[in-house]
Amino acid sequence: MGRRTLAAAFEEATVGRKEVDRILIMKLVVGLGGVTNGGKTTLAEKLKKLLPNCSIIYQDDFFKPESEVETDERGFKQYDVLDALYIEEMVKSIHAWIENPTSSSFSTGDSKVTHDNLRSAQEIHILIVEGFLLYNYEPLNELWNRRYFLTLPYEECKRRRSTRVYQPADPPGYFDGHVWPMYLKHKSEFEEKMSNIVYLDGTESQEELLSHMYNDIIQELKIQKSEQVTA
Repeated sequence: MGRRTLAAAFEEATVGRKEVDRILIMKLVVGLGGVTNGGKTTLAEKLKKLLPNCSIIYQDDFFKPESEVETDERGFKQYDVLDALYIEEMVKSIHAWIENPTSSSFSTGDSKVTHDNLRSAQEIHILIVEGFLLYNYEPLNELWNRRYFLTLPYEECKRRRSTRVYQPADPPGYFDGHVWPMYLKHKSEFEEKMSNIVYLDGTESQEELLSHMYNDIIQELKIQKSEQVTA
């Protein structure tokens, strides 16, 4: 084989290997939705410390300024609706992560956990999107690999909400007049359209919830690995 032929063969092999490396990278987009004060943020941040190359996008970061949020006839600011969010900007942020999960725009956890039955941690990238209204907007529903939803009974949710300080503060009657009715409405709407949601009981301990989600995500990564190997 001549020198030019050898060089061409080497170049072809290099290109082929780059393509294989690209295909073998596993990216997982996880939705962690649920009721207000259900423990979404705490759970997401604990998972970030355990999972390899894990980033978080917080839906609360996409709220419009108070001046742009509508007010109903009772004087209640309509925060618990899609129109209160820059939802398209949120979708763009998720797409940006999918295109380049190693971008400096996305900070990752410092997990030291390894799994012998998964490929090296450098080939795994996980994005957790945490928020109260994740499954009622179709462009978002096209992006999830896994969906989780935290629930709480009415009394417990109201109790937890009363201990939190919000800016602006909840006016009297806001929970019963806006927050809880909107939660029930949105939950009912997405349940009519989809069934592949893992429900989590927010009254369980954070340790139980963390174990459940962590093990489920690891199992999903194993499934992705198996599918890539057999593809």
